[in-house]
Amino acid sequence: MFKHLLVPLDGSGFAEAALPYALELAAQFDSDITLLRVIAPPRLGEGALTPDSADFTIRVRDDLYKEAIEYLQFQKGSLRSQHYRAHYQVVEAEDVATEIINTVRGVGADTVVMCTHGRGGLSRWLFGSVATRVLQSAPVPVLIVRPQSATTAA
Repeated sequence: MFKHLLVPLDGSGFAEAALPYALELAAQFDSDITLLRVIAPPRLGEGALTPDSADFTIRVRDDLYKEAIEYLQFQKGSLRSQHYRAHYQVVEAEDVATEIINTVRGVGADTVVMCTHGRGGLSRWLFGSVATRVLQSAPVPVLIVRPQSATTAA
């Protein structure tokens, strides 16, 4: 346990608040760290399928991938400069929680370290909580960092 950590990041300060916890585990257990960014496929409105809209969709998807890769390369570089073994993956999926779980299996991670965005009430009911779904379905332990930690760590 704690030999390969998966840290999902979405580019927000909230998500990055999980990094210090992952680094603490990695330092204590000589762990590998895989940073994951799940990007949602671009959506077009109904009836918007024209050659121009298809080109636009491709450009948006390419831009999302480029931004995600640059972000994760930066994070990986920062971790490697601190002597951590860091890797990254960018995947496209509609269901973030399912993709996190699939990536756990795909990279052989034995722990997930992530932050919840702290939605509550109606918003959580409507959109669900990625962290809650991962916690309930992951085949490995999941360390959830509270949003309060995210605001103090940022």
